[in-house]
Amino acid sequence: MNIIKLRNYREISFEAAKIIRDQVLLKPQSVIGFATGSTPIGTYEELINIFNKDLITFENVKSFNLDEYYGINPMNKNSYNYFMKNNLFNYIDIKEENINIPNGLAEDVEKECEEYERKIHEAGGIDLQLLGIGRNGHIGFNEPCEEFKAHTHLVELKDDTIKANSRFFDSLEDVPTKAISMGVKTIMSARKIILIASGEEKAEIIRETVYGSITPNLPASILQLHDDVTLIVDEESGKYI
Repeated sequence: MNIIKLRNYREISFEAAKIIRDQVLLKPQSVIGFATGSTPIGTYEELINIFNKDLITFENVKSFNLDEYYGINPMNKNSYNYFMKNNLFNYIDIKEENINIPNGLAEDVEKECEEYERKIHEAGGIDLQLLGIGRNGHIGFNEPCEEFKAHTHLVELKDDTIKANSRFFDSLEDVPTKAISMGVKTIMSARKIILIASGEEKAEIIRETVYGSITPNLPASILQLHDDVTLIVDEESGKYI
């Protein structure tokens, strides 16, 4: 695991954006896995800046998002579909047909998950996957559990995840209790992975991710087994590594 420790959130956002930029420059038809949540927002702002300077084009890039809330309309301001468009896709030249986000309104969830896996396979797999990390060690919405879930699947969200995400909603009761998420095997199949973390509240879980036992009770720990992971942290989140 390659560890890059920088001073602050702005620096980790810029570093992550540079790695994504370089991936697209080297392979214009790259398949990029994108993440949501508050941590990647700075990275997306930097990517927009890079795009606006004519230093990159996403015209031939395909994207696959890690997850989406289940039972939420894609036009809802708290959906991850809305998040990605409002924070990145509306401001770059990626083609609409190349954007892939799980359908949170799918009537047949199992079929939706299988179809999502098929699309990733047909795209040639994910070249670079961007990850954040939850305070309980989840990646995507792969929550702590008894065994790693391999492929895209429906997740029952833990109470602490629901509580953490309630800051984006009007009330705790409005937060969906389920989500569709890429599985651990799907994430680990990406050729390159970037994990970004910021803030002192992530310091303990980052230490366990890097030095702890590999266990489904801390899903991010599986990244220790990947051949090409770059962990980008600021001083606060990386103070124990």
